[in-house]
Amino acid sequence: MTKLVAAIVCGAAFISTPVLAQSPGGGYMQHDQTRAQAQQRADMLFQTLDANKDGTVTKAEADQALAQLEASRGGDNAGHGGGRMQRMIDQAFAASQSLTLQQFEAQALARFDAQDLNKDGTVTAAERQQARGQQPSPQASPAKPQ
Repeated sequence: MTKLVAAIVCGAAFISTPVLAQSPGGGYMQHDQTRAQAQQRADMLFQTLDANKDGTVTKAEADQALAQLEASRGGDNAGHGGGRMQRMIDQAFAASQSLTLQQFEAQALARFDAQDLNKDGTVTAAERQQARGQQPSPQASPAKPQ
């Protein structure tokens, strides 16, 4: 269970790189990352989230993984990235209720490419910072209809 939670946290960190890189200290996301490393992390997260190992991750599987993470933290995720991870899941599954490995990788690599501002195949902390400045703030996003 501990390995599952750790893998989910690492994967969520990778997927939500622009948000996590804003955290004080930044953790491993302050390290340079190559495109191959980004793909490798996406693959690892996909395998972790694919609970039934059918080659497809559903929103329900991702939500279940998040619920397990929250439960392991005592159910109180305020200040621990719970809202950030929920937004990441919502964004990943905005167009579909399930994703194949290829679709999951494509999303991760598109985020990587958007941050690789000089197109050298490596995203640096400086590029992450600059890319964050180019993204609209979450408060500026239109509200979703209920």
